[in-house]
Amino acid sequence: MASLGSSLRLAVLIVGLLASPATSQSFGVVQNDVIVLDTDRLFNESRFGQRMIADYQRQREALIARNREIEEQLKAEEQDLTEKRGTMPADEFRDLADAFDEKVQGFRERAERKARDLERRRERAPVSFMRTIEPVLVELMQDSDSDIILEKRQLLLATDVIDVTDLAISRVDEALGEGPPDVGGTAGGQAPEAGEESPGEN
Repeated sequence: MASLGSSLRLAVLIVGLLASPATSQSFGVVQNDVIVLDTDRLFNESRFGQRMIADYQRQREALIARNREIEEQLKAEEQDLTEKRGTMPADEFRDLADAFDEKVQGFRERAERKARDLERRRERAPVSFMRTIEPVLVELMQDSDSDIILEKRQLLLATDVIDVTDLAISRVDEALGEGPPDVGGTAGGQAPEAGEESPGEN
């Protein structure tokens, strides 16, 4: 999956702004006013983020496989139509050819739409991820007595900052595991299933 830094940075800063004032607590967490987080690592290495990535890959592969299956069906139908050309009146063949062209165009439009929808879900995944884990990050801020979480890649030079990425991954895994099934999964936009209408069924 592509770099998620730009999408996640805003969400992390929002967490810092929305968090309620922290009460000084220890809980074994290093105390610091500012803590930093590698959001790409958090997404890619947490069980929740990995599940979202795997869901996207599975849907993408299913869509590619289904498109190839339909393409093969269309090739067979085109070959059958070509063989019939010399056995029927020209106007009748033209009607069949026009209908086939319309079918092919419809398939292409549907395939492109499904690919765009899948890509949009991939792009929204980091934001959905951050919204879901926000309570975990807020608790981490409170435990470390921090005022804000910064994206690690935003820092050029800094002193007195603590990287809590490993701890955040551990806490997200403990609190959410692979995450809610309705976040980042197949809900709201599944790849085509085997039972979906194929070209020859129109």
